[in-house]
Amino acid sequence: MENFTAVVERDPVTGLLVGYVPGFPEAHSQAASLDELNVNLREVVAMLLEDGGPKLDTEFVGTQSVAVG
Repeated sequence: MENFTAVVERDPVTGLLVGYVPGFPEAHSQAASLDELNVNLREVVAMLLEDGGPKLDTEFVGTQSVAVG
């Protein structure tokens, strides 16, 4: 089993959650809840990996807080 990290943001226009896997350009989806988004992203990534999947362009390292001012 492979694990991938997804970044989740809320679309300010639709209110939907949008998730994507950094470095994996085709792996993205949207949903109304985190649970639904997780299911959607698992399906997308699994489908992409069935065909050998693209090699990750980058490796997710983490997030960082930036203080300004």
